[in-house]
Amino acid sequence: MKALAFYLPQFYPTAENDEWWGPGFTEWTNVARGRRMFPGHYQPRIPGELGFYDLRNPETRQAQADLARAHNVHGFCYWHYWFGNGRRMLERPFAEVLASGEPDFPFCLAWANEDWTRIWEENPTEMLVRQEYPGTDDERRHFEALLPAFHDRRYVRIDDKPVFLLVKPWGLPEPRAFVDRWQTMATDAGLPGLFLVGLSKTRWKPSEVGFDGAVASRLVPPFRGRLLADPGANRRPDWMLSALSRRAPGFPAVYPYERWSQHIPELLDDGDHSFPVVLPGWDNTPRHGRAGLVFHGETPERFAAQVRRAVELVRERPPERRWIFIRSWNEWAEGNYLEPDRKWERGFLEAFRTATS
Repeated sequence: MKALAFYLPQFYPTAENDEWWGPGFTEWTNVARGRRMFPGHYQPRIPGELGFYDLRNPETRQAQADLARAHNVHGFCYWHYWFGNGRRMLERPFAEVLASGEPDFPFCLAWANEDWTRIWEENPTEMLVRQEYPGTDDERRHFEALLPAFHDRRYVRIDDKPVFLLVKPWGLPEPRAFVDRWQTMATDAGLPGLFLVGLSKTRWKPSEVGFDGAVASRLVPPFRGRLLADPGANRRPDWMLSALSRRAPGFPAVYPYERWSQHIPELLDDGDHSFPVVLPGWDNTPRHGRAGLVFHGETPERFAAQVRRAVELVRERPPERRWIFIRSWNEWAEGNYLEPDRKWERGFLEAFRTATS
């Protein structure tokens, strides 16, 4: 089994974020807004040994890779932003990783092909950057910008093909035509093709649009999985309390991690072409305040149980299909990280290593 952890690059200042959110904004700005909203609520979350880092620092990037490698994380899946017409965002950390050759640690890319809005301020209709698809010329520019990464020896491959993920494959104007064009560009560039993976919050067959795989990203809350495992779950007190908090105005939706997290790892409908996700935690109240959603009561032991479930889902597959995804390595403002914090230190990393050994 090999695991890839999604990796957020928004831990350094950019001109755009300065303009939209204030001078010096990074993801730590959101993290610092965390406030306790109910008894036992784990906020604020303070980083542990890596500190409030800046991803422009190569020593930080090396320390992250060293921690990941030591705890059975095979590689990082960096979020990648291309909004059309050549516009990119948050590209500096990965660009420096690629150019320097350091850290010597596997990676792949996930294209977050979606609009940026002021949703953190509960204003999702105010557009900051629109995701656009200008046409085939822009696609070629996009592909050529990624080609040095695809050829890098560190790039993660399945069936010898570079793995490239898309957040919203259904958002493409013509998914099948997109796949055909990118596969042609890949073979023309001397690659055996691309292994295209789509994230999905719905049940779909990636093969129907030419994708090679899917990651089940329907994370919160996993109603369907729990009902399948326990048809009477919707009559349990914790379910009813969660449903109540979800509807209560001025209060975040709260789901007990112990009850819900075991149902997060799931497969979609294409068998060995579907890859499960594990979730160390979730609490996006630093971004969304009382409109947020919380998985309450996460512990390393409960996370380890979830990881063992994901491992079981892929155990009997051919070796090249035994992949799981971790969401995430460092999404601190969503309470969604493996990195050490002050409360648990390396507890979640050690739980992951134990559960995958």
